[in-house]
Amino acid sequence: MRLSRIIMALTVGLAVVAVPTAAGAAAPQPQPTATTDPPQPPPYPPTVASLTVNRPTIYLGETVVLTGTNFGPNETVDINVTVTPQAAPAGGAAPARRSDGSTVAMAPVAYQASAPLHFTAYTDGQGRFTKNYKPSVTGLLTFTATGRESGRTASTELRVLHKKQPLPVTGDSIGTPMKLGGGLVGAGAVMLLLTLAWRRRQRLGGAAH
Repeated sequence: MRLSRIIMALTVGLAVVAVPTAAGAAAPQPQPTATTDPPQPPPYPPTVASLTVNRPTIYLGETVVLTGTNFGPNETVDINVTVTPQAAPAGGAAPARRSDGSTVAMAPVAYQASAPLHFTAYTDGQGRFTKNYKPSVTGLLTFTATGRESGRTASTELRVLHKKQPLPVTGDSIGTPMKLGGGLVGAGAVMLLLTLAWRRRQRLGGAAH
């Protein structure tokens, strides 16, 4: 009788211990949550348009080539030109001199002709264009290009100088004509003396007869 009670007590104790273990085993285990956002690509810098001229400084009447890159493909590009007149000499600076030695102030000549200050260019499939431009004003020209569809913009500068002037006559260049003239004068004097001597001999010969 006492043995059966002991066995029953052990059975109940084992059952009590097993119930939480089974419940823990039956409980669903938490699963790791998966992210639903797709991976983000690495950031890239935006495309920057550029505008250049083949020569930074020219003389009035010459032509430059404008080149634009990284604009939108097959789009119209508006180009505006602003002119800063050529500045006069700073205080204390010597004015420009003509070949005859006279001076002339370097006054601005900014509105003397009719080259367009607004024109358009058209890009190819790579967003590139070239455009010839012949300025008709002197000074500092700033070109600003803006793509109509892409909105990309770029600028560049060009300095336009007055036409080349002939070099002034210097002492070295005057020396040669003066030397030539002096030689001719000397030769003329010799000829004159020879003529006078010949005439004198003629007179003396006639008197002897």
